This record gives sequence, C-alpha cells and structure tokens, in this order.
Amino acid sequence: MECEIDYRWRAELSDEALVALTASHGGRVQPGWWERIREHSLGWVSAHRDDATLIGFANVAWDGGDHAFLLDPKVRPDHQRLGIGTELVRRAAAAARDAGCEWLHVDFEPHLRGFYFDACGFRPTDAGVMYLRSRAGSFGLH
Repeated sequence: MECEIDYRWRAELSDEALVALTASHGGRVQPGWWERIREHSLGWVSAHRDDATLIGFANVAWDGGDHAFLLDPKVRPDHQRLGIGTELVRRAAAAARDAGCEWLHVDFEPHLRGFYFDACGFRPTDAGVMYLRSRAGSFGLH
C-alpha cells in the first residue's frame, strides 16, 4: 500500500473520526468518548493518509508530573504491519519526554507483547491492575 502518512501531535480530531477508526478494527465504539477524554490528555498522536483519512491514533494521558500513560493505540486493519503503530508509539514517547515525563506506562493484552516489547522498546515490570466493574473486588468494592 503506497501512500504518504502524515503524523501529527495534538491535531484536531473529531469524535466521528475516532469512532470510525475504532469500528474499523472491531473495537468497542463509544460515541462521545473523545469529547470526554481529550481534556485529560497530555496529547495524542494521529496518523493520516494523504487524503486526510485518520488511520492511526495513540493517546497520552499523564499525572501532571513524571508519569505518562499510553492509551488506546489503534491502526486501521488495512494499514497494520506497515510500521504505523510503532511510529505512533515512538512519537508519543518523544512528546511525553519533551513534556518532562520520565516514564511512559502501557498495559496490553498478551498477544501484543511482541509489539510493545520488541518493536516499541517497552520492558516488562511488576505491576498491578484492579478491575473496578466487578462486584467481587477487594477493599470492600461491591
């Protein structure tokens, strides 16, 4: 597939474009999501085809200090395995570093280990996660 990819930091994106991107790979579509989330982001990287179609996205949330969090990276299926996802992550990491962050965190499903560890340079760490929608949580979360 030959096309120029235009990567942008904090580009204006519509909720509709992100819904279409999410739906393209079978993700859980939530109209209005971007309008709610955008203000909590340090920034985001987007990838656009030469016809301006949104083909990739990665959000960078942060704690206002040293820690940034890579969230919701996605690339249209017809553009995957072309290095676009890796470039989105590379640019997200550079932007977080330029903003003064020391750490970039990511969590992912096991089948994505190769992408994040091998292609993107993350390393495994001990971490924890708590699913908050479960009625059988700890700390009396019922």
